[in-house]
Amino acid sequence: MSELIKKNAAELVSLMASGEVSSVEVTQAHLDRIAAVNGTLNSYLHVTADAALKVAADVDRRRAAGESLPKLAGLPIAVKDNLTTTDAPTTAGSKILEGWVPQYDATVVTKLRNELMPILGKTNLDEFAMGSSTEFSAYGPSRNPWDTDRIPGGSGGGSSSAVAGFTAPLAIGSDTGGSIRFPGAVTGTVGTKPTYGAVSRYGLIALASSLDQIGPVSRNVLDAALLQDVIAGHDPHDSTSLPESLGSMAEAAANRSVAGMRIGVIKQLTGAGFQPGVQARFDDSLALLAKNGAEIVEVDCPSFEYAIAAYYLILPAEASSNLAKFDSVRFGLRVTPEGNPTIERVMAATREAGFGPEVKRRIILGTYALSSGYYDAYYGSAQKVRTLIQRDLAAAFSKADVLVSPTAPTTAFKFGEKIDDPLAMYLNDIATIPANLAGIPGMSIPNGLADEDGLPSGLQILAPAREDARLYKVGAALEAWHEEVWGKRMIDFAPELKVGA
Repeated sequence: MSELIKKNAAELVSLMASGEVSSVEVTQAHLDRIAAVNGTLNSYLHVTADAALKVAADVDRRRAAGESLPKLAGLPIAVKDNLTTTDAPTTAGSKILEGWVPQYDATVVTKLRNELMPILGKTNLDEFAMGSSTEFSAYGPSRNPWDTDRIPGGSGGGSSSAVAGFTAPLAIGSDTGGSIRFPGAVTGTVGTKPTYGAVSRYGLIALASSLDQIGPVSRNVLDAALLQDVIAGHDPHDSTSLPESLGSMAEAAANRSVAGMRIGVIKQLTGAGFQPGVQARFDDSLALLAKNGAEIVEVDCPSFEYAIAAYYLILPAEASSNLAKFDSVRFGLRVTPEGNPTIERVMAATREAGFGPEVKRRIILGTYALSSGYYDAYYGSAQKVRTLIQRDLAAAFSKADVLVSPTAPTTAFKFGEKIDDPLAMYLNDIATIPANLAGIPGMSIPNGLADEDGLPSGLQILAPAREDARLYKVGAALEAWHEEVWGKRMIDFAPELKVGA
């Protein structure tokens, strides 16, 4: 196994810029790793080896000619398969889009291409990003490199699995209720959900348009910062895109001082319901923050009690509307039943065959919540709770610069453990959902191994809207102190995969 795949993105960029290694070498090392372990991990649904090597060779040629190149030029990356790409299928993990090749690139993909970053392939996800484990992917689950009998989180388990499994130094994910941060917590990686609107959603196959946000997946905070700097920015194609720049996240990550900062501990997201080992590592990190000059304060967000209920009315309602476009007429799968194939019967047969059980469950729930006579009682009430959550967070940020909590209540659970219990599955996102409902930025960083099982836990950092830089400042500081305590990066504790090691 090449040592190149163990290096962080920033290290690889430096090596390529100095001429010590080429982009082709870096890209090929990751493609070799994919070939060796993707049969086990199932991180990728599509691998674009030829296209990636072509971009890498072009970067090497330009660099040799002395051309000025973008900062991350030549650095390979993986992209979640709900972002449209013109040179590879985009399935959103669903049979209804099997083999569909879009006619346009997502804005984020265009930015990666402009940065001259070789795209290694498209990563696995729960169907249409509906799930917390990738068990709802139509193409089989991804696996956690720490223990392949356990989930890598979801919906973006393919991206977290790829980065944790050293098949990509960076990946793109999307986060609707924790789908970047929860996978980060259970795979020992860094996952960031930027402020809503900071990164364009144009070309993202929508799940819930008021909640979705694209963000970086990496193995350290600086790498995530470098990637957010590339993919962020205003986009006229996206009406919710923020018009202003939020500044350089890489510069924020370089400022590791938390002296004098107020760190808010969310009363509702600690203690009861959290695995003892997860809580213990969280308490350890609070002690590190206090030791280094931060003031720890408790904040009360009473409306968080209703966050999951509100989220699982708002999300299905928006999903049922967004997924109406998959009607067998315009693109995607078409199933023609026997007998009299009217458009209604073709649509019904196609959706029955093309959608999986979790997608059907949420469409039914969302359609019910939006139906006449129930709209005010369910969807309308959920939106009122959303406002209360936003007010609670505003009050909390008046007392603290950032808020922290465990990212998830537990470490990675085993496959099959929760798939037949939707409520238990939904509770994985208890700590992450409020950020999406409020549109604020959130980050999960590795937070040590739980004593009970030796598996990764995560610490979540939340900041006010447009203050993404605070995440990177605090996250980078904690990361540095963690490495001093542990003696190495947490990802280096991960056991080698037997396949391809």
